[in-house]
Amino acid sequence: MDAQERILKTLDHEEPDKIPSFELSIDNLTICQHYGINYYLQGISKTFSDTFNLCEGDRDRFTQTIQAAMASRSYLKNAIKNYLDLYYKAEIELVNIPLSGYYFFPIICEKDYLIDEYGRIFDLKHNPADDMDIAYYREGYFKNIKEFEGFFPLDPENPRRERMFKTMKKIQNTYSGKLYCIPAIWGIFESSWQAFGFVNFSKLLSNSKAIKDIIDSRGHFAMELTKRFIDWGETGAILLYDDLGFKSGLLTRPKIYMQYVFPWYKRICNYANKRGVKMILHSCGDLYPIFEDLINVGYSGIHPIEPTTADPDYDIFKLHEKYGEKITFIGNVSPQDLADKDPDYIKQYTKKLIMTLGPGGGYILSSGHSINPAVTLDNFLVMREILKKYGNYPIINTLKE
Repeated sequence: MDAQERILKTLDHEEPDKIPSFELSIDNLTICQHYGINYYLQGISKTFSDTFNLCEGDRDRFTQTIQAAMASRSYLKNAIKNYLDLYYKAEIELVNIPLSGYYFFPIICEKDYLIDEYGRIFDLKHNPADDMDIAYYREGYFKNIKEFEGFFPLDPENPRRERMFKTMKKIQNTYSGKLYCIPAIWGIFESSWQAFGFVNFSKLLSNSKAIKDIIDSRGHFAMELTKRFIDWGETGAILLYDDLGFKSGLLTRPKIYMQYVFPWYKRICNYANKRGVKMILHSCGDLYPIFEDLINVGYSGIHPIEPTTADPDYDIFKLHEKYGEKITFIGNVSPQDLADKDPDYIKQYTKKLIMTLGPGGGYILSSGHSINPAVTLDNFLVMREILKKYGNYPIINTLKE
């Protein structure tokens, strides 16, 4: 059974040959070095700084230079292959590549930061303590609705997207079925508030027309990208990143989600599902008040069921008891535990996830978000080893041993 078959069988709540695994991203130099892989963002800070100086501070020229470099076939091939090589060597079957926003789709570039196509500012930082480069969300570019309306419109026709999609699928096919790489879209609510910053966005909540215009622009964009991914040949799954909560609750009232965001979720899921493509949601935070609604709009899987929320009911084991036949759970070994806990704790928790959620299908192992720089190599490897040891079907429950 190849990786795509294994993932899709799991999303259909059927038992494949073994429990598959996923990571949203692996941003950890030690783990990259363990597998002999160069971290995909390594050197980005120096590259931006040096190129900016070569362009003599001309922002437009600098932005065009960066955009052209990122659009080149050689760059895309090397960047994507390097990223997929890491997942292949770590034996993580499900990989996602964002085909909107963030690092690959800057609209304005500066010496040490970029503004992506959604209007979000990401600082490019180098940490001398661990020699790691990373892009951090800083704030939104817009202060008010007029600035939003005057910004570059979201463009689903950007040719770099199709080139990236076809490149990732072509490279995926060189791994003899060991990897399944799916396209990902930055979501509808998260990209809306992040473009303004949460304070400015919250001030706009009383302006229903402004909020609708902002969220509809993101919803329409996500819809158009979904259509294009399927037209380009996606037959399995698409991931949507859209953080809706934080550790102690939802980011806004359920009414806001129901009125503005969920209609887009439903349209996107309906369109994809009718064409045999599954939709997976990544959302951090406590989603308990809207969890059933997320199932009802048509998502097939949800990641990561964040394990460190304050709500005792937002617990992957409790949710699985109630909704285990309706949605595939992807998660949820805490990154904090992967950084701080003893390997034996990681061993026991990973084993519990496998034994409890694995039988019958409908479970994909992952961290409770992503593999960040603080995760220890030993704990990451223990999580992988336990999956290899206990994750083959039929799952034999040995928790009481």
